[in-house]
Amino acid sequence: MTSAGTSIRPPAIAGTFYPGEASALRGMIAQCMKGVRARHAPPKALVAPHAGYIYSGPIAATAYASLAPLADRIGRVVLLGPSHRVAFEGMALSSASAFRTPLGDVPVDRAACERIAGLPGVQTLDIAHAEEHSLEIHLPFLQTVLKDFALVPIVVGRAPEDQVDAVLQALWGGEETLILISSDLSHYHDYATAQRMDSGASLAIETLDPARLGDDQACGRYPVKGLLARARALDLRATTLDQRNSGDTAGDKARVVGYGAYAFEYAAGARLPDDQRRYLGEIARASIAQGVGQMGGPGKQPRLHLRNVPRPLMSARASFVTVTLDGALRGCVGSVTPRQALAVDVAASAHKAAFSDPRFPPVTKEEAARLGIGISILSHLRPIAFSSEAELIDALNPDVDGVVLTLGERRGLFLPHVWEGLREPQAFLRRLKEKAGLDPDFWSRKLEAHRFTTESFRAA
Repeated sequence: MTSAGTSIRPPAIAGTFYPGEASALRGMIAQCMKGVRARHAPPKALVAPHAGYIYSGPIAATAYASLAPLADRIGRVVLLGPSHRVAFEGMALSSASAFRTPLGDVPVDRAACERIAGLPGVQTLDIAHAEEHSLEIHLPFLQTVLKDFALVPIVVGRAPEDQVDAVLQALWGGEETLILISSDLSHYHDYATAQRMDSGASLAIETLDPARLGDDQACGRYPVKGLLARARALDLRATTLDQRNSGDTAGDKARVVGYGAYAFEYAAGARLPDDQRRYLGEIARASIAQGVGQMGGPGKQPRLHLRNVPRPLMSARASFVTVTLDGALRGCVGSVTPRQALAVDVAASAHKAAFSDPRFPPVTKEEAARLGIGISILSHLRPIAFSSEAELIDALNPDVDGVVLTLGERRGLFLPHVWEGLREPQAFLRRLKEKAGLDPDFWSRKLEAHRFTTESFRAA
């Protein structure tokens, strides 16, 4: 490097983690991307692994495939990865003006770096970047998939969640900005142990629960936890695109490293591809059909064979299923917090809506073929701050918010579509209190309210 702000950070891992010659590098990336089909809406943020391409390249490719629709819109990539070679507190910026790979130079967004330079924990520390692979490994993929973009490179040492969150908040931007977190999962366990640990890490990410992500489950846990905090604050949802380990890609299963690719999108605008929506509708109908097929009654909830479920539908989600008969409500049951795979949750919710809603008798075999089925996928609950009933009413967003109202063991929940019949927030709240078993005029400082959004659709 030369003088600060005009230097080039040269490649440190070209020829080891990935090919050092441009044509060979392009060929290897093409091989990783071969056959990978985008099965997710364009994301706001990604988590992708950072091992050598022969190990983690195919998993990372599933994340980068989702960027194709945004190739000409993303102009800035905020890239955070863990420090492997230098121990330090906080987060390290680089003084370089560009990062070089065999595919060319990626300019550094110096203005963005200066914007966060004064935040707690942020410092310029070139030694942390000099030999670090967790950022560089992603650049050739980004150079291949995107067009012109600038980089905000941040190596993360021991940094508390709130410091990382503050940096992300300052740089979040709109669709022109991609947030990219670099992290592998578990390290150097046998294959079965790694699978178990990595599934736990994926669940922590899918449920946006930083506390659930253990120190030995992800080397990039510090930046990942910061992203999870920001995602929960902004009502994003996370989807596991791929989760494997080096035993799957390189063959040796005695001592493996885990890898995962995850996409984050705004829950309010999220939309599953049509084929995945159809799949969930088929699962819901199959669950009800198996129920009525058991001696003409509900029987036990059926077990599903999940081998052919699209990978994104295995991400943990909460769901509600609404069943109607000739346009009239016939049952509506679901879950509030994500605890299991979406495909499993929809099957369970459909079965309960048809056979266990206490407001209705179980669906009969004759009725089952005529049922309409609606599926709602819930975002994560977010608390609503208020100190009076008037403040709570003012805080509600008609047609957008689903709301959960609780007082001790009492709970009432309305999905967003309830606004269609209750246009005024005051009337909405009064009816919600009634659903919770409270008088519509009841008020207590002990009341708690949470909001959520849904992706809702009718099953074919």
